[in-house]
Amino acid sequence: MKKKIAIVTGGSSGIGLAIAKKFTEQNIHTIILGRGQEKLNEAASLLGANCEAIAFDVTNLGGLPELITGIIKKHGHIDILVNNAGINLKKSALEVTDQEFQQIILTNLTSVFAITREVAKNMVERKSGSIINISSMAAQYGLPFVVAYAASKTAIEGITRTLAVELSPHGVRVNSIAPGFIATKMSSTALNGDPERKQKVLSRTPMGRLGDPGDIANTAYFLASDDSTFMTGTVIPVDGGNSIGF
Repeated sequence: MKKKIAIVTGGSSGIGLAIAKKFTEQNIHTIILGRGQEKLNEAASLLGANCEAIAFDVTNLGGLPELITGIIKKHGHIDILVNNAGINLKKSALEVTDQEFQQIILTNLTSVFAITREVAKNMVERKSGSIINISSMAAQYGLPFVVAYAASKTAIEGITRTLAVELSPHGVRVNSIAPGFIATKMSSTALNGDPERKQKVLSRTPMGRLGDPGDIANTAYFLASDDSTFMTGTVIPVDGGNSIGF
C-alpha cells in the first residue's frame, strides 16, 4: 500500500507540531509548512524520516497552486490536509485597524480556502481525502479583544460545513477541531501575562486545566483515519468542557 501523504500548515510548533508528530509516528509522510526555516529544520530533525519541511508563507496565495502541484508531482497524491496555520491579535475592537483585520482574515481564512481548493482538486480526482480545519473557542462563544480572530474562526466552521456538503459526494471528508485553551508556548505566554483571564479560562473549564497539544493531535489523527469514515461537516470541541462550562 502507498504511504499516506499529509500536509500540516504551521507544522513547526505548537498544535501543528503535535499533529505532525502524531502523523509521523503512525507512518504518515508529513509535509510541514511554515515561514521560519530555522524552526522548520528543528521540527524536521525531531520528527525524523517521515517528515518533510517546506518553507512557505500560506498568505502567498499566488504561489499556492505551484506549491501543491509540486508536492503532487513528487509524491503522486495528497491524502490529508490540516489547516492549522494562524495568527491572533489581542486588541480592543475599537482600536483594530482595517489593515490588521484584513491580515488576520488573509492568514486564517483566505489562505485556508486557497490551499484547500488546490489540494481538494487532487482529492476529488482520486475520490479520497480528509481535510481538517482548526477552529477555536472564539467561534463557540463571545471572546473579547479578538474580533478579527473570532471572525476568521467562525468563518472556518462555515467553510467546513459548506465544503463537506460539496466535496463529500466525491469521497472527500471535511471536518473541524475547535481546541479549547491548550498549553502551547504562545497561549501560555498570553495567559500568564493576564492572570484574570487565565483564572476565567480555568474556572469555566470543567476539567480545571489547560489541554495538551497531543489532545488535538489525537483527534486530528482520528479524523484523518479510516475510523472516522462516516464523519464529515463536524466541529469537534476538544476543550475539557470549556464550551459548555459555566
